Amino acid sequence: MLRAQLDHIVGQVLDFAPETSDIFVVAGKPLQAEVHGVLQDVPLAPALGPLAPFQTESMALCMMDRTPRLYADLVRRGSCDLSYSLPGRARFRVNIFSQRGSLSIVLRQLSMQVPSPARLGLPAVFEEMAREKFGLILVTGATGSGKSTSLAALVDSINEQFPVHILTLEDPVEYVHEHKRGTVNQRELGQDFDSFASGLRAALRQAPKVILVGEIRDRETMEIAMQAAETGHLVLGTLHTADTGQTVNRVIGMFDLNEESLMRQRLSETLKFVVSQRLPPRVGGGRVAAFEIMRNTLRVRELILNGESGEKTFYNVVEQGDAYGMATFDQCLAGLFRDGLVSEETAMTYASDRSNLMQRLDRIKTVRGDQVSEITGLEIDLEYGA
Repeated sequence: MLRAQLDHIVGQVLDFAPETSDIFVVAGKPLQAEVHGVLQDVPLAPALGPLAPFQTESMALCMMDRTPRLYADLVRRGSCDLSYSLPGRARFRVNIFSQRGSLSIVLRQLSMQVPSPARLGLPAVFEEMAREKFGLILVTGATGSGKSTSLAALVDSINEQFPVHILTLEDPVEYVHEHKRGTVNQRELGQDFDSFASGLRAALRQAPKVILVGEIRDRETMEIAMQAAETGHLVLGTLHTADTGQTVNRVIGMFDLNEESLMRQRLSETLKFVVSQRLPPRVGGGRVAAFEIMRNTLRVRELILNGESGEKTFYNVVEQGDAYGMATFDQCLAGLFRDGLVSEETAMTYASDRSNLMQRLDRIKTVRGDQVSEITGLEIDLEYGA
């Protein structure tokens, strides 16, 4: 397939559904677009119908563009990552992977403009993060929860306010930052460095003040990230964890048991913030971001050092830390429900502690004058007799 043909097909998808978040190219299915979490078949002209394996492979090879690294990753790991752009219209993060003897492709559409925290409606604590000078900030969540977008907005805020050198290590580069007050160098895995660990190690010799690590996947990368945070750098990174407490436990779990005490001490001193994200469906269509925010206060530091026990849990400390800008997912979801942005069913689906959230929702409904219980028509049956 020629690049012009591929561009034409992708252009038709965007004409059909401008709000497409993902495009799926899978053998045995028509080309599909995901719009607000729902897959839709895309009518193409000329019609392709269900795609044959040779068609998906042809599209994949066109995107890979004879790049040896991508072929090597696909053969060795079964998948490869790259970026793809439709000139003047859209940019995509692409994953090509093998399944049942054929190749499938998922294209995640990226914004052409770097978002600002204000435009995304990020919590005010992100502005405080932008003013940090050193330490470790982790943004976590499942794939597709908006981690990269939030970090891009944070980098843009730093870039706009401070004349510092910002270095990003990404797989692939998603948002292209312009030089503002800051100077931004963006490096792509496979093209500019061979692993996050080696890229991060090299970054320490490239005089950055801020380092963005696209994904902290292993112990070696985390070790170097903590070393960078300890030596006066602000390190921003992502992890695939469900909430803030699990993030701390995951970091500690990357190291051997005989290193645990030392790692708890180091993490308690370097960690600044953990932000976890989820993207529940919005009432009326689209998605809305829900955040869990943990800041390294004295109580959080004690939990990092000594671990959780009884009522001393990260959840409880975050729940009681509103004075420090902290909030649990359940508190955030209750606020979204109060503001009419998510339904009660959606809030309960994305809850961390359903009983806790149910109590919060019941209080909100009581204030509104809504019915709290579905049980109606109860009568007291009084029996009189000897």
